Amino acid sequence: MSDTRGELEVETLLKIVLGLVAILLALQIVDIFVSWIARLLTPLLLLVVALIVALWLLDRL
Repeated sequence: MSDTRGELEVETLLKIVLGLVAILLALQIVDIFVSWIARLLTPLLLLVVALIVALWLLDRL
């Protein structure tokens, strides 16, 4: 039975960990931008819906 543990070098493992940390950081930045855009668009969407309902009630639509 041959032992195959420990064949990866430390530098390779560090590169893998650094890549995973970079991906996690990028995902968090994307999450911040998406939540910021959603926070801005929610009131605008509510305004549009209220305007459509008001126009429909006034028979202008």
